[in-house]
Amino acid sequence: MRFLHTSDWHLGRSLHRVPMLTAQSAFLDHLITTVHEREVDAVLVAGDIYDRAVPPLSAVELFDDALHRLAAAQVPTVMISGNHDSARRLGVGAGLIDRAGIHLRTDPTGCATPVLLSDAHGEIACYGLPYLEPALVKDEFKTAKAHHEAVIAAAMGRVRADLATRPAGTRSIVLAHAFVAGGQESDSERDITVGGVAAVPAGVFHGIDYAALGHLHGCQTITDRVRYSGSPLAYSFSESTHRKTMWLVDLDAHGDIHAERVNTPTPRPLARLRGTLDGLLTDESLDRHTGSFVEATLTDAARPVDPMARLTTRFPHTLSLVFEPERPAGGPAIPSYAQRLRGRADQQVAEDFVAHVRGGEEPDDQERAVLREAFDEVRVATAAQESGDVRVVSQRTTGAVRSGRQASHGIGRGTG
Repeated sequence: MRFLHTSDWHLGRSLHRVPMLTAQSAFLDHLITTVHEREVDAVLVAGDIYDRAVPPLSAVELFDDALHRLAAAQVPTVMISGNHDSARRLGVGAGLIDRAGIHLRTDPTGCATPVLLSDAHGEIACYGLPYLEPALVKDEFKTAKAHHEAVIAAAMGRVRADLATRPAGTRSIVLAHAFVAGGQESDSERDITVGGVAAVPAGVFHGIDYAALGHLHGCQTITDRVRYSGSPLAYSFSESTHRKTMWLVDLDAHGDIHAERVNTPTPRPLARLRGTLDGLLTDESLDRHTGSFVEATLTDAARPVDPMARLTTRFPHTLSLVFEPERPAGGPAIPSYAQRLRGRADQQVAEDFVAHVRGGEEPDDQERAVLREAFDEVRVATAAQESGDVRVVSQRTTGAVRSGRQASHGIGRGTG
């Protein structure tokens, strides 16, 4: 069987306020063309169909059009919800849509009910694990801890139990939306850290013929059978070096796979340029970037006059301007605020702030735990709100306020 693995469409998203809907439409045209030209037997979409829980109407219309075209192609399609999607909204009408060959898997309780596909060699059980927010599903899966590894391992336990009831030789596919250890992050993915733990070991998918992953925006091979397709478009300048693709995967009679990357259309390449303003405006080697989306980092010792206006005369699609003055030789390097924060999690930023206001005294283990609880409560409350679980929102919001008060009381000592 040949299937096409994609994810992280983020319909409705912009790039530095530049709407990407036209580019997203072109990608979906390309997907449908690939389905026909490469004789694809099934399409797998591993979450984050939309960019936010309540997407704009234009994004919903684009998704609706894609569903109709996939159904018209009579190619089975399996989709799961990601952490950006509202699982409940995305799953509305799933039972009816299922009859058209579009299988939406958004309910964690159904993770062990596969979509059964078949080819000349028998059945393929295709299981969809929607994004599992640990604090919201730990009771469903009866896990002792609200960690990603625990809930995904429990869900995979149900998958294996169902697979064991299938005829011998049944091949298996799992769709999941998670951060699997070994994957490389970019700046455009939303943090899903829980209690400081987000990574799931690849071994949790052991015994499955192919795990189609979503969440990370770079196309990656974790193991031969565990892969990220990545997003079809770049959504931050940290993805400027990415080659945007989908996976075309052939699954043979014995469960062995052959995977090929299929390029997706690029509306404009992304370029990160660095140097003085005059240098960027006169360097002939940069001519190739005049049609690119540009992030320019200026290293002038003093901020130039009208830098954006001058840059756009040569690079009309400049979207981001960063100032990082270079110091004289031998002078102390003073990192910018953005540099100091780059790559640091919210928890680390908060701990640094506590140390700053206390004259260098860092938070102790108990205070770190209070901060972590506060961040987790707010993040989970946000996820619950997006999923539409009002009861959990109320409980979590109360907890977040309580944690915040504890944090301000506990770590505020000695600040004057």
